[in-house]
Amino acid sequence: MERRKKVGASAKRQARRARGWRRTRTVKPGALSLSSPVPHSKLQAMKIGDFYRPLKKPVTVRLDADVLAWFKKDGRRYQTRINQALRKVMEREMRAEG
Repeated sequence: MERRKKVGASAKRQARRARGWRRTRTVKPGALSLSSPVPHSKLQAMKIGDFYRPLKKPVTVRLDADVLAWFKKDGRRYQTRINQALRKVMEREMRAEG
């Protein structure tokens, strides 16, 4: 059985650099919040695709089979199309309320 040589900390660091690993800087808690909601007035002024990208949350939704088949008929990215359809309804209702 072959024994491995003990590698020092500096050798490990050099090996990580050679593989392209970089240490990332940590952000202090509270300095950046991606989960804080965007104010309603700013949400109306922004368009999806500009600088605002909403967070995605995994959910389980039970859809009628024919509705799902209709979204899937165009192939990939059917979940994105479902999200876009729901967003249109949400924005229409927000305009009606406000």
